[in-house]
Amino acid sequence: MKKFNHPKTWIKGLILSWLLVVLMAGCGSEDKKIVVAEQYGIAYAPLTLMKEAGILEEVLGDDYQVEWVKLANMAAIREAMVADSLDVGFMGIPPFLIGLDNDMEWKIMGGLSESPLGLVVSDPEITSLEELLGSGKIALPQPGSIQHILLSMTAKDILGDAKAFDNQLVSMKHPDGMMALLNSDEVVAHYTSPPYLFQELDEASTHLLTKGTDGTKGDFTFIVGVCLESFYEDPAYEPFQEALVQCIDLINKRDEEAISILADAYELEVDTLLDYMGRDGMSYGLEIKGLEKFIGFMVEEEYIKESYEEDQVIWK
Repeated sequence: MKKFNHPKTWIKGLILSWLLVVLMAGCGSEDKKIVVAEQYGIAYAPLTLMKEAGILEEVLGDDYQVEWVKLANMAAIREAMVADSLDVGFMGIPPFLIGLDNDMEWKIMGGLSESPLGLVVSDPEITSLEELLGSGKIALPQPGSIQHILLSMTAKDILGDAKAFDNQLVSMKHPDGMMALLNSDEVVAHYTSPPYLFQELDEASTHLLTKGTDGTKGDFTFIVGVCLESFYEDPAYEPFQEALVQCIDLINKRDEEAISILADAYELEVDTLLDYMGRDGMSYGLEIKGLEKFIGFMVEEEYIKESYEEDQVIWK
């Protein structure tokens, strides 16, 4: 005769099995997830390609789940990392340094892009920084952004005062800044990046007053990737870098499929995107340029308190 287990024993076994499955599923999905902050603009093209083409997922295989989140600025990225809800973020060198100087324990993973940046004005009567003083609002992403620091560098060089324009600044996202520049009497200048820089300069009513390299007196990396030590030590760190290099190579080779994917993502014609990517000062790569200049200036003008050596700011 077949022997049956006692009902209580069978139920206990079922509950234990169910709990084991839940715990194992939790470990597999919760612990093996990469969260990356995405940004808009052709300076972020390798990152956009990585997302849209699923290249990171291909490199990682089935071991990791990838989540992309939209965060407005460095403050939001910093808060997300502190809350352990973000692994990788991308930003300009100055906001990264400000975070580091405020006890954020992150470092740079590598460069992403160089880009022409510039201050576009809509008033034909404004042809110099002296004439811009007191003339109206200057739109840029936020205080401490790379655009702000570049403007401060140029103001220090030309006017002798790094903070000469601080009381004229207004924080705006790039699309809003462009709309305000072209349609508002209050905003007379916008310090911005591509594609907005190129689109604004295509307007007959605007002109370029100063460019980013006027402040740095040389080339500089626009966007860098940053992460905490927890991700640097994660097995996914190297695959992420591998995926990033793959995307940079595809863009630099002008791979037809990659460019088509990016053109769709940016809602641009392929020829327009290729034109933008081919303009002077636009390039993609892991090299980090201008770090020492930013550190030196920001310490001198008290945007940050301490100076930093390379090994304090870059993961090796």
